[in-house]
Amino acid sequence: MALPGKNSSQSHNWILTAMILASSMASIDASALNVALPAIQRSLKADATQLVWVVNAYALMLAALILVGGALGDHLGRKKIMLIGISLFVACSAACAAAPSIEWLIAARTGQGLGGALLIPGSLAIITAVFADKQRGKAIGTWSAAGALTSVAGPLLGGLLAGEGLWRVVFLLNLPLGLAALGIIYWKVPETRDESTKGTIDYIGGGLSSLGLAGLTYSFTMWSTLGPDQPAVYGTLIGGLISLAAFVWFETRQQEPLVPMSLFQVHTFAGTNLLTLFLYGALSIVSFFLSLNLVQLQGYRPALAGLAFIPLPLPLILLSRWVGDLSDQYGPRRLLILGPTVTGLGFLGLSLIGLTSGPTDYWFTFLPAVLTIGAGLTLTVVPLTNTVMGSVASHYAGTASGINNAVARAAAVLALAVAGSVVLATFSYQLGEQIQTLHLPASVEAALQAKSNLLGATPIPTGIATTNRPLIHRAIQVAFLHSFQVIMWGCTGLAWLSAVMAAFWVAPYATKLPKKTP
Repeated sequence: MALPGKNSSQSHNWILTAMILASSMASIDASALNVALPAIQRSLKADATQLVWVVNAYALMLAALILVGGALGDHLGRKKIMLIGISLFVACSAACAAAPSIEWLIAARTGQGLGGALLIPGSLAIITAVFADKQRGKAIGTWSAAGALTSVAGPLLGGLLAGEGLWRVVFLLNLPLGLAALGIIYWKVPETRDESTKGTIDYIGGGLSSLGLAGLTYSFTMWSTLGPDQPAVYGTLIGGLISLAAFVWFETRQQEPLVPMSLFQVHTFAGTNLLTLFLYGALSIVSFFLSLNLVQLQGYRPALAGLAFIPLPLPLILLSRWVGDLSDQYGPRRLLILGPTVTGLGFLGLSLIGLTSGPTDYWFTFLPAVLTIGAGLTLTVVPLTNTVMGSVASHYAGTASGINNAVARAAAVLALAVAGSVVLATFSYQLGEQIQTLHLPASVEAALQAKSNLLGATPIPTGIATTNRPLIHRAIQVAFLHSFQVIMWGCTGLAWLSAVMAAFWVAPYATKLPKKTP
């Protein structure tokens, strides 16, 4: 099928609508799930490590296979692979909704990740292939703004549903979006592929990268639970590092590599991916632990916790197209320095918030920090996406999209795995320090430490005197607050480090890699 003409605005509108619907499934799923995590923890009796796996099972599969998904689209057709990915994502969303146990939910989330790995790269690659250079910034801005709009609905619906004990319906939100996307893509979206691609897909490279990420994620996640001296921990860490080293070595020797290392010769492409690694890693940590903070520490009901996230994407919705125009006219570097810097200020603001009186204090505690984060992301997302896609030749559209998405997802997986272990270790230590001053029986202290992997939901042992229960509850709150502050300081540093990457690596205007030679 031929691509629509440059003046075919109706065809462009259908294509953009389809790409928005498809990518919105992933964004609304993630934003709604974060708010529903405390309800899932209570319903399925999950500890903090299992909650991390609910998020990371999806993100790990997505990070590990999104490169393969991009390559499959380039080889076999992006429309075809998107249709398969959306179908799988919808089916696994229904399986998540039916989960009778935490293990089932983790397995279904893994299937969602596989579906996401097939559908996500095609979304941006099709936009890049179809829209002319002068139109692409606005198209990506519209795509980002619409994605942000669905992200507003996610926390709100997730909080309301979780508050009514209907967290399973969170996963069913994907079904109408997915079915609509399937219909429009099938009938209205032209097929695109990389016609210059020859040979077979680099499955060996995909396997090595998958093994590497899986090994590192398991090691970092289980570090605080099993301890660093366990073979399962240090063995998977060593195995993951070896696999990733083998992946890089293997890719430099392939005629059709999964990740063409020549792309990183373009400093802008390399710099934007480093920025993505640090900033999106920090953002995944904040999204996860802020939900737990609001519900477990500040006493928000799930519905109100969902409302608390709504201001985050509002600047994206209102200003993404404008920022896209700025990026097209003046280049991306200044925006990519300013955006992460402002985002880091928002993370720092979260670290300064102590125990509040509940939702009534939201307006002058969490709201300013959340809006600051949203403003920083608004200055970052569209220039970052447009720069990544525009810094390489159009032949590499699917590959570039896959690499950048893989970096973002891998950052989320590894950052959350590390952060989970850091928070668990910090909480356990701080809880010990807090309860030491209460002079509790050794059996009570041991019981509290045994359940400390529940973080702010750590239960007070039965048989405790009424006068001691508020003191123990306060000790749990203070311990979790210290843990949250430590991890927010780390996220602030990651955000500012990403701004440094933009300053030193990103050119004022993107410099493209030459086209492939036959």
